[in-house]
Amino acid sequence: MQQIINFLIRYKTFLLYAFLLFIALVFTFQSHSYHQSKFLNSANYFSGSIYEMSTNITSYFKLREENRDLLRENELLRFQLYNKQESVIPITDSLLNSYTVVQGSIVKNSFSDQRNYITINKGSLDSVKQDMGVITDKGILGIIENTSNNYATVQSILNEKSNINAKIKNSNHFGSLVWNTKDYNTVQLVDIPRLVPLTIGDTIVTGAMSSIFPENIPIGTIQKFDLDTSKSFYFIDVALFNDMTNLKNIYVIQNLNKEEVLELETETQTAND
Repeated sequence: MQQIINFLIRYKTFLLYAFLLFIALVFTFQSHSYHQSKFLNSANYFSGSIYEMSTNITSYFKLREENRDLLRENELLRFQLYNKQESVIPITDSLLNSYTVVQGSIVKNSFSDQRNYITINKGSLDSVKQDMGVITDKGILGIIENTSNNYATVQSILNEKSNINAKIKNSNHFGSLVWNTKDYNTVQLVDIPRLVPLTIGDTIVTGAMSSIFPENIPIGTIQKFDLDTSKSFYFIDVALFNDMTNLKNIYVIQNLNKEEVLELETETQTAND
């Protein structure tokens, strides 16, 4: 208590000045609308800046959660998209639920080898199996090759062994998507007949002949084309929509009718041999 009294005595002149200054400012703001408005604007600006800063900080720490929510939403939307049926045939449960979609992330990516593989953070515990398709929000990525409990390796479309059914968008002309190992931004579409009209910039998508990918998944655009040595088919360079050097979020797609289709095709082939 004595220290407080000593402090007041020591700084009595300054404290008296500060008190009188405060009283003067109060009277000034109350008697002049201009000063009052300036004071309120300054106070509002200060408090608004504080609230904005607080909101920005809160939003930053919620980005991870919001990102997860967006990915889950994308997963649901893709499930609905790939199971959409455009037919006059009555829709049944067996037709409606043709695909499942599992969202995941890339943990390792290669793109400079002749046989490139990608590792993702989804495995058999997430119902991921061999020969499932893998895509991003921009286009196809590859096909599941091996799985462990929590991870899976994907044979990238940038792999000399890759061979995926693809077609020219809005047409029924299809061929095989392969990679000549020369450029990680470009793959090749082969076996398109020479009678098919082509234009630089045409979009290439997955074909209906694939039992792995839904039809019309984006792949890229025609960069250039030429006739092969037989002069019967085009050799087409396709510029990928995906930047294969900068990938993170992926979707694994399972065709629920694949086993039935393959079994039927095998039985038919065996019967005709």
